[in-house]
Amino acid sequence: MTSVGQVPVCYRHPSRETYLSCSRCGRPICPDCMIPASVGHQCPECVREGTRNQRAPVTAFGGDARAGAQGYVTKGLIAINVAMLLIGLLVSGAGSLFGGNWGGLLGGDSSLSEWGGMVGSRAVMSDGRLQAYDVIAQGEAYRFLTSMFLHAGILHLALNMWALWVVGRVIEQALGPVRFLALYLVAGLGGSLAVYLFTGPYLTVGASGAIFGLFAALFILLRRVGRDATGMLSLILINVVFTFVVPGISIAGHLGGLLTGAVAAAGLAYAPQKNRAVIQYASLGAVFVVIVAVTLIRAATLSY
Repeated sequence: MTSVGQVPVCYRHPSRETYLSCSRCGRPICPDCMIPASVGHQCPECVREGTRNQRAPVTAFGGDARAGAQGYVTKGLIAINVAMLLIGLLVSGAGSLFGGNWGGLLGGDSSLSEWGGMVGSRAVMSDGRLQAYDVIAQGEAYRFLTSMFLHAGILHLALNMWALWVVGRVIEQALGPVRFLALYLVAGLGGSLAVYLFTGPYLTVGASGAIFGLFAALFILLRRVGRDATGMLSLILINVVFTFVVPGISIAGHLGGLLTGAVAAAGLAYAPQKNRAVIQYASLGAVFVVIVAVTLIRAATLSY
């Protein structure tokens, strides 16, 4: 309450006299506190209250535009991958960072990779017969997920994280954090499934399957909104060629992630606006169920 003849002071800075007031609540505010509004100026509290009551803007695919623009999930995924490499360094020493193939630029053996890398079945002798031994069916299904966050050295990690940083932020902004994370994980699991189905007892690690899935997803999202996707298609073709040409790259993991990411992205991009979120998450869930079902069938057909 201001006495007659007394100069008003800013309610946030009592030492500052002012003849300005918030056009919403009427409280006196100084020039440092006033925020331009459509009509007059408002105080910070009224602006925050108005923002809180506003509906969050959504993207063309139903994602939270404000949260997706921050790229928190992309940054978090990169942080997890880097942390896993550092843990591997602590566990296995500097040899886990260098000394492998590609002229020694890839990492060597790591006990962490041996624990969490993806593998297919391998043949073993049992009772004089050659039989298949499957570590996934023996209770190590966690490898489907852990293999996505392990890398064979610094170069392997750097290449994958650069691709994730460039492509991931764009897709996260388009889909929103939750849809983007679900897409990434499903694509990565699809790549792990392909390794399980088509690769022998060779250890496979890396985020490449998930990233190939993001490549396919970005191509589909661009086409869905009528944008030119020629550059993205060229990038996919170049990476597929490298997959077949460069020794030591998991062909199954890359192509499995690419296919799974394309299917998952199609469900996100082409879901009708009515009940869009339900349909999108149902399509992602359906892809996940297929991955689990195929894994169980594969495990059941092997003898050990």
